[in-house]
Amino acid sequence: MTDIAVRSGPPSGAGLQLNTGRLTAARYRAPGDRAFKTVVVALSSAVILLAIAMAVVIYLEAAPTFRAFGYLSFLSETTWDPVAAVHGALPFILGTLLTSFSALALAVIPALGVAIFSSEYAAPPLAALINYTVDLLAAIPSVVIGLWGIFNFAPQMRDAVYMPIYLWALEEAEWMLPIIGAPSTYNFVTATLILALMIVPYTVALSRDAIGQVPREQREAAWALGATRWEVLRKAVLPYARTGIIAGILLSLARALGETMAVAMLIGNRNRLPFTLFGPAATMPSVIINEFREAVEPLHYSSIMAVGFYLFFVTIGINLLASWVQQKLSLSKGAV
Repeated sequence: MTDIAVRSGPPSGAGLQLNTGRLTAARYRAPGDRAFKTVVVALSSAVILLAIAMAVVIYLEAAPTFRAFGYLSFLSETTWDPVAAVHGALPFILGTLLTSFSALALAVIPALGVAIFSSEYAAPPLAALINYTVDLLAAIPSVVIGLWGIFNFAPQMRDAVYMPIYLWALEEAEWMLPIIGAPSTYNFVTATLILALMIVPYTVALSRDAIGQVPREQREAAWALGATRWEVLRKAVLPYARTGIIAGILLSLARALGETMAVAMLIGNRNRLPFTLFGPAATMPSVIINEFREAVEPLHYSSIMAVGFYLFFVTIGINLLASWVQQKLSLSKGAV
């Protein structure tokens, strides 16, 4: 009887671990399974090795600049003058951060509104139309958006928005002139607005997918407790989807940091500080695309590669931050 009771009782933790180990070992016992595991591990490792190799190659190309100016001095120098062999990345770093975070601030609220409306409020035909349009916007090449900005958006904004504000500031608020600057067709604000337009589809798609993964039981439980539609969204849907939404916002930020063609076509490409709102500026991707083919001097070429090296690590850091935030929020949500 004792033996029967022991056998019929629940297995101990050690027994579970032993059985799990046997199942894991048996999972790769067949030759085909072992070959598949080897291929998958090799491909996964190749991605990591490729990223490391890219960083090493870019660093080696940028090493002369680091030896000439130093790591921190190159970041803090405000002058970029290839003729005088003086290269500083601070204007491009500030331009990249300002345009990217400003575009993200402009894009987040409208993108979340579109994602919530298409997921929770819109009728299925209307939601399908909105989702199709958003996906279509994400598929438009950046150079096409840049051309539209050059020939349509930028001139109209200059005549209808920038010039009236500048003329008003001349008469009523002269203290604003150092901030807004003399209006230029291609400037900081134009590039930021276009960049915000470009990252809206990514934020919408990722937020929509996060909201769509909320279990139906979450909503039904809130409805059963007498919650209103807004309370269901605020207390049952958004807290559950916050992990994916925040990760999507950070990935959209990484997309904004690395955008090249549209920003280079619309920002005006001024390689020195200070920047003004209606004046030209520059970003790290824009200086790379504009001056890479003209870099005939070794130090100039190395400085461009140094800018690319820092841009590489900024984008990698944003992606790692998105993964970390997603993991931490998932753990906290599971703990609750």
